[in-house]
Amino acid sequence: MSAEISERPALPAGRTPTVVRLLVLATFVVILNETIMINAIPRLMESLRITEQAAQWVSTAFMLTMAVVIPITGWFLQRVTTRQAYAIAMGVFLAGTVLSAVAPSFEVLLLGRVVQAAGTAVMMPLLMTTLMIVVPEHDRGRVMGNVTLAISVAPALGPAVSGLILQAGSWRLLFVVVVPIAALVTVFGLRKLENISDPQVSSIDWLSVGMAALGFGGLVYGLSRFGESDGAVGLAIGIVIAGVAAIAVFVIRQLKLQRNGAPLMDLRTLGHRTYSLSLVLMSIGFLAMLGAMILLPLYLQNLRGLSPLQTGLLVMPGGLGMGLLGPIVGKVFDRFGSRPLVLPGSIGMVLALGGFTQVSTTMPYWQVLGLHALLMVSLAATFTPVFTLGMGGLPPHLYSHGSSMLGTMQQVAAAFGTALVVTVMSARTSHLVADGVAAVPAQVSGMKLAFGITAVLALVTIVVAAKLPHRAPDADAQDHGGADADPPAGEHPDQGEPVTAKQS
Repeated sequence: MSAEISERPALPAGRTPTVVRLLVLATFVVILNETIMINAIPRLMESLRITEQAAQWVSTAFMLTMAVVIPITGWFLQRVTTRQAYAIAMGVFLAGTVLSAVAPSFEVLLLGRVVQAAGTAVMMPLLMTTLMIVVPEHDRGRVMGNVTLAISVAPALGPAVSGLILQAGSWRLLFVVVVPIAALVTVFGLRKLENISDPQVSSIDWLSVGMAALGFGGLVYGLSRFGESDGAVGLAIGIVIAGVAAIAVFVIRQLKLQRNGAPLMDLRTLGHRTYSLSLVLMSIGFLAMLGAMILLPLYLQNLRGLSPLQTGLLVMPGGLGMGLLGPIVGKVFDRFGSRPLVLPGSIGMVLALGGFTQVSTTMPYWQVLGLHALLMVSLAATFTPVFTLGMGGLPPHLYSHGSSMLGTMQQVAAAFGTALVVTVMSARTSHLVADGVAAVPAQVSGMKLAFGITAVLALVTIVVAAKLPHRAPDADAQDHGGADADPPAGEHPDQGEPVTAKQS
């Protein structure tokens, strides 16, 4: 968004601004589609005659597209008004949804998902940047708790919603049902939404955009190739190395632009210790959540024989619990700080993932439900305070960059998580089958190993949670160790332009 923010009256205590409510509603609808295809993977494999590795790309491609597009949104949101950004984002999302619904082949379906994701990617930074502008600091925990419904609960509810819809027919219904809902939300939002900023001319470094796309995309695609049965391990390693090299070029480019230009992603946000810790914890949390969410439908449908509806109903309590706890967690954070929430939440996440390493063809369904509910509740206790701490520790001129980087890393971590668990599971299963083990026990062993790796990664969140402060530090204090000095007087921190009287 532009730096020029219109003066607006103080927000009444305990009230969420209308603009935030509208953006939360729209964001919930579009982000729900991030995981709505997870429960349909077994159905897609049968209908389109594709492998597990190919089918998981309907989710991975969505996340990677968001990871590539989100950094561009900082530049995009500066050039348009709030209403224009909303209209373009929802219009692109609707176009992708229609394309996916009528897709004649897997390739066209994948293209539709990419278009969907491009629209979705604009909504998250638009919502977060708007929230940080219009909501006073003392009320952000409560409002962020409500926003959790969109950014965390929507992905958690995706498999449950898709299970209900798939019971009625083809996977195409997952998109057909969304079209009228998204259209109504778009029309209603455009009637009620107000502009909170004025557009301004700004530039973008397209080399940075290209390096981000090649780097993050190559890294996750290379990882996914490790699980393929054609044995092209050398090619997979080469793609991963190329992705890491592109990311290195991207980082070097941003460091240069920070000195004499406008970086696509201002890495000075990482100089703020609280923000950096929050970024690590949120990324691993999303990796664990999406990894577990893609393994569970495969386990419940392929190994236990449940229908998509039964699978959806089994994971629905966890998603609903996460949604109901969001506002409560926000209020607890506002009153008591992060300590009663983040550390117990991180421990609960590790325990839940550790419990899933004991999956078998006879594990009681109540145990699966309980472990999933524990995972979702633990993430609910973690995400809201961690996001609020991280963003609250940044100075206002870095809000858009902080939101952009957090959104990007969440999507990269989620895509990395889905590719990682499917790759590990497939590689382990193929190895055991080659050694003469029956298919079902081999796949169970593969799932145990995949859950075990996510549990080990989640141990990092406990260490990070113990280092987080109780409250968000003053952004002007020594939280960043001097890495992000204030911009020179009279200059806009990102563009080097004169600061207007309206600047927030």
